[in-house]
Amino acid sequence: MRRFASLCFLLLAVSLASAAEKPNIVFLFADDYSYECVGAYGHPMVQTPNIDQLAKQGTRFTHAYNMGSWSGAVCVASRTMLNTGRFVWNAEKVYKSADQERVAGRFWSEYMKAAGYDTYMTGKWHVPAKADKAFATSAHIRGGMPNQTEAGYNRPQADGSDRWSPSDPQFGGFWAGGKHWSEVVADDAIGFLETAAKQEKPFFMYLAFNAVHDPRQSPQEYVDRYPVSKTDVPADFMPEYPEKEAMGAGKGLRDEKLAPFPRTRHSIQVHRSEYYAIIEHMDVQVGRILDALKATGKADNTYVFFTADHGLACGHHGLLGKQNMYDHSVRVPLIVAGPGLPQGKVCEVPVYLQDVMATALEVAGVEKPEHVEFRSLLPVIAGEREVQYDAIYGAYLNKQRMITADGYKLILYPTIAKLKLFHLTDDPQEQQDLAAKPEQRERISALLQQLIGLQAELGDQLDLKKPYGDWL
Repeated sequence: MRRFASLCFLLLAVSLASAAEKPNIVFLFADDYSYECVGAYGHPMVQTPNIDQLAKQGTRFTHAYNMGSWSGAVCVASRTMLNTGRFVWNAEKVYKSADQERVAGRFWSEYMKAAGYDTYMTGKWHVPAKADKAFATSAHIRGGMPNQTEAGYNRPQADGSDRWSPSDPQFGGFWAGGKHWSEVVADDAIGFLETAAKQEKPFFMYLAFNAVHDPRQSPQEYVDRYPVSKTDVPADFMPEYPEKEAMGAGKGLRDEKLAPFPRTRHSIQVHRSEYYAIIEHMDVQVGRILDALKATGKADNTYVFFTADHGLACGHHGLLGKQNMYDHSVRVPLIVAGPGLPQGKVCEVPVYLQDVMATALEVAGVEKPEHVEFRSLLPVIAGEREVQYDAIYGAYLNKQRMITADGYKLILYPTIAKLKLFHLTDDPQEQQDLAAKPEQRERISALLQQLIGLQAELGDQLDLKKPYGDWL
């Protein structure tokens, strides 16, 4: 197996060394997309045949994480990390000066330009750098989310009434401009590919859907495929999360205002049915893009990455947003396909989604810049590296911290000195908090010390020793 992996890696290196055949790179990026809501990841209801097919053609990572956020808009932090290559707190330091970073060449797209790539971008940006300057060509650069309407919040009501419709263009959102934004992304991408097919220059495409973020809108035919009464309710459903205010995901948080408090099973079914519908609609657009790529005749020399900026609760644990440390919100789908890479491989090594940037740079033959802290996935895919990170770190403001290691996850709510421990191997839904069990005290202490060590490495200034000194 190791000989095969080494051979694959050697073939890949030979491929990258050929300047005349420099590979193309297509990056497909979703928003608010939990790893669990993909057919290839085992979801029994949602239909994602095109993403599933991409997984069959490449390597699917089962445990890809977002590192966290200094902002309630988790996507801002995720995308800044992705484009600058820096871990969360170092990314925060350069966030406000992101365009200066771009001008200095310390940006993903700028490295691709310098490597001789024709760079293209369409869709969601949400980084305070000039997208139209960051890429040689761009189209329909979008903000953080389509405009939500007052009718899109606090719904459905307890009596079942609902003023909002996911398929009605009168509510704007994804329908603003006359065509659904996901379809616009696909149209833009296809247009660029038709031009790129006639050129010899390698291309780098950054295709960022605003989907599947709310307002979760899609054509009625997709909505009809997920009847509310037949939509699943997560096993960890609860009317309200006990620590929601202390963790910074309470009743005042925008994402959590989408459904009434307390949550009802029916309201969660409504939101999840609309979530599945916009997912399937986006999957169709992904299929259109991949078909267009094949039509160029360049697919065999193209690496395709698919992932999302973070996940989403959408009814798990009494929560709707992504501002929490549970797997449904910090884990995303991550698929890498391309020449020389194994097909149909499933990789359980924990990684960060932002490792995509370092991977793309290696594919492009770019030496990893000194400031890029995330790591290439290629050695993991080839079996040359069995551990990408010793532990997975997570943070949200000064309200939450998390460490995942050795099959366990420790979640901390420092403002109330609360902690929770989950054995992910036995309890993947994170329903059984083991923190109160005496036999887990030593494990909690070890994980807490490991987390504090990670804080020092990552520049995390939050003092955990004060609220959790009794555990150390």
